[in-house]
Amino acid sequence: MTPITILVLIIIYFGILFLISHFVSKKDSGNDAFFKANKNSKWYLVAFGMIGTALSGVTFISVPGQVGSPDIQFKYFQFVLGNAIGFILIAKVLLPLYYRMNLTSIYGYIEQRLGIVSYKTAASIFLISRTIGSAARLYLVVIVLQRYVFDAFGVPFWVTVFGSLALIFAYTYRGGLKTIIITDTLQTVFLVSSVIFTIYFICDSLDYNIPQAFEAVKNSNYSKIFFYEDWLKSNFVVKQILGGIFVTIAMVGLDQDLMQKNLSCKNIGEAQKNMFTFTGIFVIINIFFLSVGALLYMYAEKNGISVPLDSFTGKPRTDLLFPEIAFNHLTLIPAIVFLLGLTAATFATTDSALTALTTSFCVDFLGMDKAENASNPNMVRTRHLVHIGFSALMFVVIVIIYLLNSDSVVSLIFKIASYTYGPLLGLYTFGLFMKTKTVKDKFVPIICLLAPAITFVISAYSKELFGNYEFAEELIILNGALTFIGLMLISKKATQQTRF
Repeated sequence: MTPITILVLIIIYFGILFLISHFVSKKDSGNDAFFKANKNSKWYLVAFGMIGTALSGVTFISVPGQVGSPDIQFKYFQFVLGNAIGFILIAKVLLPLYYRMNLTSIYGYIEQRLGIVSYKTAASIFLISRTIGSAARLYLVVIVLQRYVFDAFGVPFWVTVFGSLALIFAYTYRGGLKTIIITDTLQTVFLVSSVIFTIYFICDSLDYNIPQAFEAVKNSNYSKIFFYEDWLKSNFVVKQILGGIFVTIAMVGLDQDLMQKNLSCKNIGEAQKNMFTFTGIFVIINIFFLSVGALLYMYAEKNGISVPLDSFTGKPRTDLLFPEIAFNHLTLIPAIVFLLGLTAATFATTDSALTALTTSFCVDFLGMDKAENASNPNMVRTRHLVHIGFSALMFVVIVIIYLLNSDSVVSLIFKIASYTYGPLLGLYTFGLFMKTKTVKDKFVPIICLLAPAITFVISAYSKELFGNYEFAEELIILNGALTFIGLMLISKKATQQTRF
């Protein structure tokens, strides 16, 4: 597929999103529509659209790419099983709390339970972590578009990034969540269709029917799911499942981005139906992603295709195997299908993140949900400026990542972003389970800085300290536990007003 063909498809794709945005937001572009979609979202649209948000472009290309490693294969599915348990816990524990308190920003719970400083700390943690994480995700996918499309036109990387963010801003700044509920549903259709059709096209290229492909994947060297031989290694099944549970609770249940969509449903019953439906789809679609990975490596092996080399390091980069095969070795239709899926996964995640960041800042720091601000005509203009500000900040972060020119930097950024959710886990655990206690509010930021720092040191020296033990995703449990212990050290007796 030629770069000009890809560019035309991207223009058509965004044209559709702009049309949806125009019709959804033309009657109501106020703050209530932007923040909560007027509390009128259909649960089934939210459930399906959340798939596009939860599965970023990184998932789309990295999960299949990692399958080729003997120590990884289908290891990710262990983590997905933990995710599923975490989603159920969110639906049964956190969602009822948020609905009972009628929250716009979920960090309002921390304000009422622990105090204003704790509240601002929790909201700041989200803003920092989501900005870094979303920027890194968008960066990895823009690199693919840059390599296979925009380099051919001599377009600089920063222009590609600027254009991507400008397009996202343009179709989200008026309608916000109300628009995203619809656009993310459409983008999830493209994402799911892309995975299914990719499986079909690769099977056809390998002369497999679906049952034969299933059997070939099962008997291949890429499909091992459960790793239980060595509990010291990061791929050990218990670590992965526990990590999946607590990462989900922290990075979904305590994250304004995905919870904002849930809170746009009419009532708690519909929000829980949304979560349970979403969980089932999420598990199934991840099985498809892993299967695509195995089939890609089988196709590459049969056709003598090597994993592409990174432009900067010169080392094999598994993230690029999927786009390499889709764009350069399959026919036009599979290439179009891949492009639509990758674009949908990327922009469904980023548009949702920008809306959530804007919502959190406007509500948590500017108080736009307060009754006295509801009729202020300047609030919508201020919200637009905040939206522009976060778009610009994300642009700067992406360019910085690019200038550092290192895969390891991206991995480190994702790890840093995951560290920041540990304090949120500790804050909410303390609030929910220590009913008779509250905290000395002014010391909370210190605890939330110390806990990740100590976690980092323990992780860095875990092999020396614990006999070759390797931390994996369960590191967030340690982070949350250290935060909880720190909060206990600065705790005091709660008043009746803060015991909920």
